[in-house]
Amino acid sequence: MSRASRKYLLSLLVFGSNGIIASQISLPSWQIVLLRTLLGGTLLALIVLGARKRPAFLDHPRDAAYLAASGAALGVGWIFLFEAYKLIGVGIASLAYYCGPVIVMALSPVLFHERLTPAKLLGFAAVICGAFLVVAQGQGVALSPWGLVCGGMSAAMYAVMVICSKRASNAVAGIEASAIQLVASFAAVAVFALVAHGSELAVPLSANWPAILCLGLVNTGLGCYLYFSAMGQLPVQRVSVWGYLEPLSAVILSALILGEALTPANVAGTALILGGAIFCEVAGKRRGAEKTSRRLAGSRSASNLAA
Repeated sequence: MSRASRKYLLSLLVFGSNGIIASQISLPSWQIVLLRTLLGGTLLALIVLGARKRPAFLDHPRDAAYLAASGAALGVGWIFLFEAYKLIGVGIASLAYYCGPVIVMALSPVLFHERLTPAKLLGFAAVICGAFLVVAQGQGVALSPWGLVCGGMSAAMYAVMVICSKRASNAVAGIEASAIQLVASFAAVAVFALVAHGSELAVPLSANWPAILCLGLVNTGLGCYLYFSAMGQLPVQRVSVWGYLEPLSAVILSALILGEALTPANVAGTALILGGAIFCEVAGKRRGAEKTSRRLAGSRSASNLAA
């Protein structure tokens, strides 16, 4: 497994604990998102400034623009997602949010020229079914039309975030790229907060600051660095499929830390997510190996003819 793949998997595990930590913070959802992007963006920006070298984005404004658009989409998506949590429940909102990878994978042949093979589609279908079993809950909740719109918009923003991030080259990478994305994310959320909640920006001193700092510095700062620095080096279809490991890790961590019960549906969903993700990877590597074999065979035939 490549270093980028390991970083991406670790970021998904870190993000999986977001809900657990956020549940300990008694603040409006938009305020939680504002604080986490402020803390995470500040941390990464200070690290970049502390490096005392010319930032790469100054020489690559096009890449910086794509990264900023990706970060802004992430922040807007988080606002929609947290609002959907309140209106239609965590399970259904999460399910809507994770339609984002479906959008990305459907567009990947057009935008990134990555072929969708039947094997990959089969594995991805298993992952989607597994995600439904893992997060589907609260079916008795009266679904708010605006809540469903928010869930759909969070999925659309997820897709925009991944697409814009993949459009940027690796000329601006690592912590610098992640800093641009998080600062842009904070800027987008700050604009929303000022317009919609300008008189409510003050955070009470009684808030759970240890949880806020952990969510902002570790889960957002460190997590987004791992996530974004790995994403640019991975195939978009792998990003889409492996992304479903985040809700899986959230369910497992909730069971281990909060003592929440794992239902048979959760266990079946876990098996489908892991099995589908592994199947997609194996199918992709097998196809790559077949292409390499055919290319080598063709080279040997050409050499024999030349001889």
